[in-house]
Amino acid sequence: MRFNPRASIDQSQIETRSGGGGGGFSRLPIPTGGGGRIGLGTIVLIIVVVVVQQLASHSGGGGGQQAADSCHTGADANASETCAVDLFTNSVQDFWSRAYPDQTGKSYDEIRTVEFQGSTGSACGTAQEAMGPFYCPNDKRVYLDTSFFDDMLTGQLGAQGGPFSIGYVIAHEYGHHIEDQLGLLARMRTHQGATSDSVRIELMADCLAGVWAKGAQQTQDAHGQPIISELTQDDVARAVDAAQAVGDDRIQKRTSGHVDTDTFTHGTAAQRVRWFETGMRVGTIRACDTLSASHL
Repeated sequence: MRFNPRASIDQSQIETRSGGGGGGFSRLPIPTGGGGRIGLGTIVLIIVVVVVQQLASHSGGGGGQQAADSCHTGADANASETCAVDLFTNSVQDFWSRAYPDQTGKSYDEIRTVEFQGSTGSACGTAQEAMGPFYCPNDKRVYLDTSFFDDMLTGQLGAQGGPFSIGYVIAHEYGHHIEDQLGLLARMRTHQGATSDSVRIELMADCLAGVWAKGAQQTQDAHGQPIISELTQDDVARAVDAAQAVGDDRIQKRTSGHVDTDTFTHGTAAQRVRWFETGMRVGTIRACDTLSASHL
């Protein structure tokens, strides 16, 4: 995959924070079988809690990082994962700024991606690097520690990596924003289990990421320049591989050696791939209605 070198990065969609640096990791209050419920203000994670608990310590940096103030063009995004996150953010939001009104009759609310290192505050609590990316509905922000792709996705979670897998992750989190605009996050009631609301919401976000992927090459910057100039089947396969890597069953096998469906929060690897591919094949929000689907 290559970005159009002449595409411009709109930094108004990005917040860059230095973060709180090191320090201990504080586990978020995720409910167990008889515990309370995750309300709308609780962070929607891309990585299940078992990874948060067992992979909390890892090194930072890597991946050709560079300061956001040096991310200006597609050429910069081709050379840096940090700049790629910025331009993928632009691509996803350009896509939904057109597709959301077309498909729902309502306007799309543009938000920001917050890039940080170490930790930073959010309206859903403290964001820390071991959490992985998440969407916070309380402040309408996507939070992303810049070391995630090297240290967790391609390292501890074993995905192949590649630029389009970054796009999948960003598009998944913005999928939660679409769900939020549709009023679906407020309807979540069950938070663990193979057919829980949490699993259905996460699979819908995977599907919405696929919807973006289908139209990714048609997205444009603020000046009408195409953002993505080249996208291959291998790029798409790497995005699919990233979806597999964050399946509940695959993570549980990797970290504990067994699978407990009662604690699922995101869906199996096969489900995540199936819904991503459904979105990419059909290309509509309607096709991503996992909340009423009888078969996940």
